[in-house]
Amino acid sequence: MDNNNYAVIMAGGIGSRFWPMSKVDRPKQFLDILGTGETLIQQTFNRLEKVCPIENIFIVTNINYKELCLQQLDNIVEDNILCEPAMRNTAPCIAYAAFKIHEINQNANIIIAASDHIVLKENEFINVAKNCLQIVAKNDILLTIGITPSRPDTGYGYIQFTEEFVVTDKKAKKVKTFTEKPNQELALSFLDSGDFLWNSGMFIWSVKSIVLAYRKHLRDMYDVFEEGKHFFNTEKEHEFISRIFPGCKNISIDYGIMEKADNVYVYPAEFGWSDLGTWGSLYEQLKLDSNSNAVQAKSVMLYDSSNNIIKIRDNRLAVIQGLDGYIIVENEDALLICRKEDEQKIKNFVADLKDKENK
Repeated sequence: MDNNNYAVIMAGGIGSRFWPMSKVDRPKQFLDILGTGETLIQQTFNRLEKVCPIENIFIVTNINYKELCLQQLDNIVEDNILCEPAMRNTAPCIAYAAFKIHEINQNANIIIAASDHIVLKENEFINVAKNCLQIVAKNDILLTIGITPSRPDTGYGYIQFTEEFVVTDKKAKKVKTFTEKPNQELALSFLDSGDFLWNSGMFIWSVKSIVLAYRKHLRDMYDVFEEGKHFFNTEKEHEFISRIFPGCKNISIDYGIMEKADNVYVYPAEFGWSDLGTWGSLYEQLKLDSNSNAVQAKSVMLYDSSNNIIKIRDNRLAVIQGLDGYIIVENEDALLICRKEDEQKIKNFVADLKDKENK
């Protein structure tokens, strides 16, 4: 295994779209949301240890989730859990990991992955990841993985590519445009055109290329981390990050760098990927009964009900009649019943609950 290969798992999200199963004190990446016996972060870690040495895997998470990471990841080294003192989106998160790794190994090649995505075809993912790491080791590019779309999904961002390719690998194509979640008509046109891919949010680059990209496109952020580079991997690292991180610009890596840089390429792939961002996307991954209900429960009686996702505790009996296309989720202190088509409102429900609690 190549010792220059590194992985960074972003695990700081609070997963509010999966309320009430996912809560601030235990967000969805720390839950066995698929019922496989492994949490999402465990699945992600186990995949990536087949791509790079375990000691080269870093987790970036909120400081409140450090203990959860240690509890769930038996092989993680405590120093490899990078704790964010505040939520500042993906650009500061990735900068922290990149500058730290740069001080360890200036020849590092890094894959960035979210902690809560799913991959059904693991062997294909491993092959793609290793190939992408080889590409960035030979080329000064910022590479992202694009998923071949199977439907005009309006829940994903899209990447348009050109026919220009990397000299060392013709499959890696130059990116033309990034588009945020489109409407149905636009998504259909993307699918018909044949030159659009879903944006997986996975990135691969050499540590030299990404540090240079921060210097060019996010200079203020670069200057802050560069100034403190001698603190990384020392006992002063935590104090330095606690001091500077809350003041970092709240911006995504997509807006901050990927949409500005002129050396961005995309690697088309298909390995059974889903970002698992909503209850609806989870519904698509679960086994359905004869009435297209996805049921995760031992004691549920259904009458005249179809197209629902139902997640009820095993010690609770639920009788459901006459519902079509609903999300029905229960935990120890909350019950959600919401139309699947309105699932984007769940974040609003959570915000309203916080306001009620604060009154």
